Amino acid sequence: MTSIPELDREQLRQALARAAAMLLDSRVPAGHWEGELSSSALSTATAVLALAVVLREGERRLDRALLDTCRGLADRGADWLAENQNSDGGFGDTVGSPSNLSTTVLVWAALTATESSSDQSLAATRAWITKNAGSLDGDALAAAISDRYGKDRTFSAPILTACTLAGAFGSDARAWTRVPQLPFELAVCPPQWFKWLRLPVVSYALPALIAIGQVRHRFRHTRNPLLRLLRSLARRRSLELLHKIQPASGGYLEAVPLTSFVIMSLAASGQVGHPVVSRSLDFLAGTARSDGAWPIDTNLATWVTTQSLAALAAGENLESHLGMDQREKLRRWLLDQQYRSLHPYTHADPGGWAWTDLPGGVPDADDTAGALLALSHLGSIDAESIQAACAGVQWLLDLQNGDGGIPTFCRGWGRLPFDRSSPDLTAHALLAWSSWQQSVPPQLRTGLQSASRRGVDYLAGSQREDGAWVPLWFGNQSAPGQENPTYGTARVVLALNRLVRDGDIPVEGLRGRGIHWLLAAQNADGGWGGARGVDSTVEETALAVQALADALEAALPTRGLTGTSVEAAVCKGADWLISETRGGSDFKPSPIGLYFSKLWYYERQYPVIFTVAALGRAASTAHRCALSSASAGGGGNK
Repeated sequence: MTSIPELDREQLRQALARAAAMLLDSRVPAGHWEGELSSSALSTATAVLALAVVLREGERRLDRALLDTCRGLADRGADWLAENQNSDGGFGDTVGSPSNLSTTVLVWAALTATESSSDQSLAATRAWITKNAGSLDGDALAAAISDRYGKDRTFSAPILTACTLAGAFGSDARAWTRVPQLPFELAVCPPQWFKWLRLPVVSYALPALIAIGQVRHRFRHTRNPLLRLLRSLARRRSLELLHKIQPASGGYLEAVPLTSFVIMSLAASGQVGHPVVSRSLDFLAGTARSDGAWPIDTNLATWVTTQSLAALAAGENLESHLGMDQREKLRRWLLDQQYRSLHPYTHADPGGWAWTDLPGGVPDADDTAGALLALSHLGSIDAESIQAACAGVQWLLDLQNGDGGIPTFCRGWGRLPFDRSSPDLTAHALLAWSSWQQSVPPQLRTGLQSASRRGVDYLAGSQREDGAWVPLWFGNQSAPGQENPTYGTARVVLALNRLVRDGDIPVEGLRGRGIHWLLAAQNADGGWGGARGVDSTVEETALAVQALADALEAALPTRGLTGTSVEAAVCKGADWLISETRGGSDFKPSPIGLYFSKLWYYERQYPVIFTVAALGRAASTAHRCALSSASAGGGGNK
């Protein structure tokens, strides 16, 4: 038998205890987690530009105190951008991310429109764009941006609008020809029609569709007299809809970029004093950080909380971390986050959960699955919890696409990425369904069994030839195509492990190929990156360790795979995690998260959460490693 590394169980126990304590200490006073998203150059640039347009358009129309507030926020944001510019002159989505065209162009637009901007910083930004896009010429730059996003105008249209409003494309009427006309008039159609209308933006981008469509129509309307009349008539009704779907916080989706695009577009189209703009400005003021930056979103409180609970439960001893009163408080908080009525924005049915506890959230598949799993971990399966779980389970069932997979927001809404089925979302739903299989009524249980089989069929069809799965909401900046098959494969393997335990659906072939891929992707140092040959990170190593350690608790596939090889990978990965985090006490986040339109972010809690889950699961299999080492003649800890 091949010798495997020896895992020091006491060292593992201590590292897990430190990491878990750090995770527990990061809760807010109310008892749940909010996390901390990275500051974003892209968010900051869009906010600065929106404020600059408001200052320009509202000089004689807005209150002086409001204008002073806007000017102060814009100045601090511009200063932050200048201080966090990459050495090559460009900007990435997070501090430390490599420069990219979208973010750098938006910063260029913001600095162009801001009088307080640094000439040196602006010159370096222009030089980066010239070098990487070939020219600052409006036509060339518009083509480069459009080529990057293809038919999906969800982000290309806002970027081109921002450049035009900043004067970066010149001040002549021709500048607006570079901005595609978004059909805002379609927003007033019944929501049931949206999936048939094939809108050029994804489902969550309705505010951008309306606001950007209106400003483009004002400055460069169509020559078609009938369409021009239709859009003129739809202007008021679509603006009323924009007002109606605005959350109490003022921030659409709690997202700074989306809200900023609405502000700048409405302000430039003669609506600077509109209530939508006023409430959106309140949102920007409330989410600005003390250093002048903005994050990509306010927080991921619901997501971070459900993932933290799943991590603490991974070692099967949640009760040792959270007392009964604490668990009940968290259960109550989660139940309160469930949507009980039709969502005014996406018209999603009741029963789902969003990523945040703030009013700008929208129910989605990943967070609904996460909440269902968290409720199952917290116990107290009373009538209220079962009722909430049934509603959540049914919400996911109704979301399932015809291909058997699970999309993010809306069933069959469109062909654009965030409206399609995804392996990571499907795997998460399978885990959630399995956790409530025995608690729901028999009729719903039958629907779950059928949906689970269809979900497995989708996973079989979406598995790559090499055995990996690619997720939707996570990536790796250094991996080929900036994809993250380590994240996707680990998440799917976790779900398939659970199905093996349940024993109802045969998944051994799928799971075996996924495990083989994870083993082959492990780096020589013991860690994992986002793909084979990519530098190891805490997040990706922890995900792989958890999935493989969890696999040891289920029957392993037999084709070319032994328990010893999996144990060896778990031990090496756990050793790397313990060393890299200084025994579970020091965590450096990596930008692996993908926000809307593939905007990179990191969340400070991710490496802690994933490490707690990995070490907790590895702790339950550490004795296997020790026994295998002893069998190979290497001794072991007892």
